[in-house]
Amino acid sequence: MPDPYWNHNVHYHRLVLDAVPDGCREALDVGCGDGLLARKLAEKAALVTGVDRSPEMIRQARATASGNITFLEADYLDGTALPEARYDFVSAVAVVHHAPFEDAVDSLVRLLAPGGRLVIVGMAYNRTALDWVISGCGLPVSLLLRRRRGGKRAPVGMPMEDSTVHWGEARRAARRLLPGCRYRRRLLWRYTAVWDKPLES
Repeated sequence: MPDPYWNHNVHYHRLVLDAVPDGCREALDVGCGDGLLARKLAEKAALVTGVDRSPEMIRQARATASGNITFLEADYLDGTALPEARYDFVSAVAVVHHAPFEDAVDSLVRLLAPGGRLVIVGMAYNRTALDWVISGCGLPVSLLLRRRRGGKRAPVGMPMEDSTVHWGEARRAARRLLPGCRYRRRLLWRYTAVWDKPLES
């Protein structure tokens, strides 16, 4: 079934879904918005929780919820809102930049079960000449994809914020906080960081 809309975040949903480990029991989508990614995750995991602090986004998400998805209005940064070390898979698409980077990543790691996988699709701003060149290369691709996909670009009421870290800061912080993560800058103004939490000894 085709997506009801396209934007730069939806473009990377396939990457997130491909990273879900086989036999995933519980998945958590942080900053779930209207629940589009959570509904896709429900085909890959036995149970899915979508969490967002926006009441309007949760209202929209619950309107299309299926049997193995739960949507919660909560802040993942709140240490009491979600169970620690529970989820086999945690995704955070265009979420980390809404909070101090270290606080956001530490909270995501806390929610992840030992041996679980974290996927961050993040945003940053241009600082160097190379940053501007890479970002410029994404413009024609974005225009082409938008023309092919058409339709609306985001749910009404979706909270949006600009990033407070540049590309170099995001890369260094991700590699420091998530040792061994697979970090990559992407063409459509996003980076991805995929990290497997070590098993407890």
